[in-house]
Amino acid sequence: MMSVQVEPAVTHRWALRPGVYRATAPGGDLMLAAWPHATPLGRATPELLALLDGLAAGSLPLDEPGDLAPAVELLRAGGWLRKTVAYAGRDLYTITPVAAPTDAPPPPRDEPALSRFALLRNTADGLVLEMPGSWCDVHVHDPAVAALLADPSGDGGLPAEAAAALRADLAAAGMLMEREEPFERRQWSTHELWFHERSRLGNRGWFGAHFGGTFWARGRHDPPPARPSPYPGPAVELARPDLAALRRTDPTLTAVLEDRESVRDHDDDDPISAEQLGELLYRCARVRLLRHLEGFEYAGKPYPAGGSAYELEVYPVVRLARGLDPGMYHYDAHDHRLRQVRPAGHPAVRRMLKVATESSVAKAPPQVLLVISARVGRILWKYEAMGYALMLKHVGVLQQTLYAVATAMDLAPCALGSGDDLAFTAATGRDRLVECAVGEFMVGSRRKEPAAWEL
Repeated sequence: MMSVQVEPAVTHRWALRPGVYRATAPGGDLMLAAWPHATPLGRATPELLALLDGLAAGSLPLDEPGDLAPAVELLRAGGWLRKTVAYAGRDLYTITPVAAPTDAPPPPRDEPALSRFALLRNTADGLVLEMPGSWCDVHVHDPAVAALLADPSGDGGLPAEAAAALRADLAAAGMLMEREEPFERRQWSTHELWFHERSRLGNRGWFGAHFGGTFWARGRHDPPPARPSPYPGPAVELARPDLAALRRTDPTLTAVLEDRESVRDHDDDDPISAEQLGELLYRCARVRLLRHLEGFEYAGKPYPAGGSAYELEVYPVVRLARGLDPGMYHYDAHDHRLRQVRPAGHPAVRRMLKVATESSVAKAPPQVLLVISARVGRILWKYEAMGYALMLKHVGVLQQTLYAVATAMDLAPCALGSGDDLAFTAATGRDRLVECAVGEFMVGSRRKEPAAWEL
């Protein structure tokens, strides 16, 4: 009898993953590399070179690698090969490693669920399923695959064999989870874990390769100037402190650091003055210098900032300050003056003060709330992937500078953990994609009380 060979319905094709480089050592050994990984492959035989050329040019079945089986297994184990899964000749999805495969976690004991950290997004290459901590991405080619992702316990319209293969690959990628999470996962919100992973170097590239200060927008978009467009409100000139005298009379650095504390209660009987607010802003946030280099305006302020872009702006929201009308102001760091943005009665201004009071658990609204915004294009024009993380670092640096100077001035300072970005947008009228609130800091007059450690 003549036997009939039946081709499997689910097939695999393999290719080198993108971004892989091949190098030949002086002794003739081959090596594959993609930051931060490298794998030696041994002698550069004609058969091995032909295999690598074929995998780089397209996709191969690799069902019967023959004498090259050890090399093929080395490539698979090292995470160098992407796998396209098809059913009856129809491409379903592709597994693209970003690192060597890890040991698959145990299968879920109950019905499998897609991890809440897994994210399906649209890219230039189509839909891609990604997850922080996974060794691979899943490129979706067929709508039925996306349907199964919504309910991995079903088949999503896929044939049973194809659905089983997809579930196995999702489990191996660590993307199928128990519905009851352990603490180490529950403590992370989805967006925070994504933000952490993608704003740090990892398996996806190196400085200059869509990460870091690439100047990606140069030649495409004009960089935002160092000075923002002014508000039309009336200007308030601020006093400038005598820095030479302060060098002689200020407390020492050690005294300031040791005496620093968060003080939420202000003395409304003797409020902060416009002169004190001006001194605080001058010492912490004024523009000390400007220079132009290759079409970009670099600035200098008392606190350090990555790339000398100085994207942060300060908006004093004044409830009570001697010599200054209540309302929201913008601090012009170039000319050391305030410009009114909104009067005190504006709903967004009242809302920002209320949110600050609730956030700080203070007994009363702050005398002055400093809203720190970011003109994001100053940073994002240059930096990729890590730009927003850099802005938040700058917020911390500015807040520490405010703490130190306010302590030296015997004021009551307190940084806040969050604020109301929508209220800021409503008050300023700025486009949130251009300028948004990223930090808050309360300051006012200090009551004459002993420090906490003196009680």
